[in-house]
Amino acid sequence: MKPDREVRVLLFTQCPSRYGAEEHMLTLLRELPRPQFRLYMACPPELAEKIRADVPADVKLFELPLRSATRAGDTIRLAKILRQQKIDVLHSHMSHSSRFASPIGWLCGVPAVLETPHVAENWRRGWLKGSYVPDRIAGYFVNYFVAVSNANARYLIDTKKLPSKKVVVIRNGCDLKRFDSGTDDRSAARKKLGLEGGIPIVIVPARLEPQKGHAVLLEAVPAILKKIPRLQVMCLGDGTLRKELEARASEPDIRNAVHFVGFQQNVSEWLCAGDLTVLPSFYEGLPLVAIESLAVSRALVATAVDGTPEVVVDGVTGRTVPPGAPAPLAEAICDLLGRPAELEKFGRQGRDLVEREFNQDMQVRRTAELYISSSRHRYESKAVPAVTAAPSSQWVEGNAAERTVRK
Repeated sequence: MKPDREVRVLLFTQCPSRYGAEEHMLTLLRELPRPQFRLYMACPPELAEKIRADVPADVKLFELPLRSATRAGDTIRLAKILRQQKIDVLHSHMSHSSRFASPIGWLCGVPAVLETPHVAENWRRGWLKGSYVPDRIAGYFVNYFVAVSNANARYLIDTKKLPSKKVVVIRNGCDLKRFDSGTDDRSAARKKLGLEGGIPIVIVPARLEPQKGHAVLLEAVPAILKKIPRLQVMCLGDGTLRKELEARASEPDIRNAVHFVGFQQNVSEWLCAGDLTVLPSFYEGLPLVAIESLAVSRALVATAVDGTPEVVVDGVTGRTVPPGAPAPLAEAICDLLGRPAELEKFGRQGRDLVEREFNQDMQVRRTAELYISSSRHRYESKAVPAVTAAPSSQWVEGNAAERTVRK
């Protein structure tokens, strides 16, 4: 589908850090076709500084402090951008960003207002936040919610009680050009990163926040070391829990096994250097790092939360375990590291899965089609099917037919 004219898209986030959702946005900024689209991004200065070098030269980057005691100044600044740039599509990432920006977009007459929530917000408690009433109110101003997984769509429809006709599934994708079949040279990757060869290495590519479950993994490490004494755990990323987690990792029982290496731009090289990737999260949307790990043929042990099992298919591309449970996590890691042939098999099958179902080209194409159709028509025109789901993990049984998620 080609637009009748250039479509002006503004991606918006209030998040100051660079993680999965921000990489998702950068992918769209890089890959959406020109000249069909003119692209803009608005974000806090802290994030702008971290992503500036990777933002394409033709993308105008707006820095919004978003720190005023009242939101009046922020509202005026965003409204001015929307009007002056004649934005056709306002696409907010994460629900808290959308709750601020979407009503402004609606009031400014932006033809299409979109939100990608990215995760299931299981942390929300209290009669107001836990009820999702603010989301349903803000959802009145949103034309479409883009779910990054089938599980994410079910969460939006069944838990948040958002209209199913507004939910469209576009699953995250991976740039396979970065992960050709030669990227599984483990020894070369370790040499480049200065890591020791011949020892078992587990990679944990996740920001150091409560959501990601590092504390559970650290609790599991002593049990793993009893069976695999030379194990090395490399934690990639930064976050508010870094000092707390480093303090636990400095205790005698695990001090020589766990290492925090901070944010790493070259995540693919670290994934390649590892024997196994571990994601002990309490909740997710559809973890991009899981897709990237499989793209370099590295199997995973991950918690069976939200969209993760759509990537980490238990017994096919890795193992899934319950969240918050150190014993099953330790057992699964030990079992896979003790079965190198099975580990390699899962990695190969994971690469096949990514090629078939988590291709970046597919993600960008579907997003572009949504931008074009939704900016042409208001929501009531029903220009886009109510819910379009990506293929499910039933590919294992040879069934890659698309299915529809409905309430």
